[in-house]
Amino acid sequence: MGEAVRNSGIPREEIFVITKLYPNQFSNPEAAIEDALTKLDIEYIDMMLLHHPGTGDVEAYLAMEKVVEDGKIRSLGLSNWYVEELEEFLPQINIMPALVQNEIHPYYQENDVIPYIHNLGIVVQGWYPFGGRGYTAELLGNEVISNIAAAHGKSSAQVILRWNLQKGVIVIPGSSNPDHIQENTELFDFELTEDEMQQMNALDRGTYYT
Repeated sequence: MGEAVRNSGIPREEIFVITKLYPNQFSNPEAAIEDALTKLDIEYIDMMLLHHPGTGDVEAYLAMEKVVEDGKIRSLGLSNWYVEELEEFLPQINIMPALVQNEIHPYYQENDVIPYIHNLGIVVQGWYPFGGRGYTAELLGNEVISNIAAAHGKSSAQVILRWNLQKGVIVIPGSSNPDHIQENTELFDFELTEDEMQQMNALDRGTYYT
């Protein structure tokens, strides 16, 4: 990734790089942070997340805060943190996370968690917006989503991403297919109606795939 950024010809400030510390790195976060900076070799890291709550997570976050002070990391965030975890974690740190990244898709909507995080002034980012490996086909084939897509002349994937955006959730769909990558950006020439949003909200099963 670092090599791609360095050789892209794109100004560094126009690329936003996010990386993570994992729970097995929390015991020595300073070394893990330095390792990430060295391997990427891209001047600075735009955002570093803690991947999951775990033993030593507060200490690891505080170590990241020190690197923010040095300017080598620009912002901090969390991944897989929910209301109970945030209530315990946030009073122990100094820099409010800029972002919380959680699994969010029509079958696992987190409708209680998203407003809570937003009310803290934190951005919500949804990963696995299409349900994750092995579940994407089922989600994209859902009749409700397919019907909404047909009404707008869009794909089911575009409807899911648009639904997220209208809920105030940043989405990070992954694809290696150039056509799919292009399609995933074409979300701003249509809008779901309130009724369509309610139909999507009614699909929540509380089913997560991690």
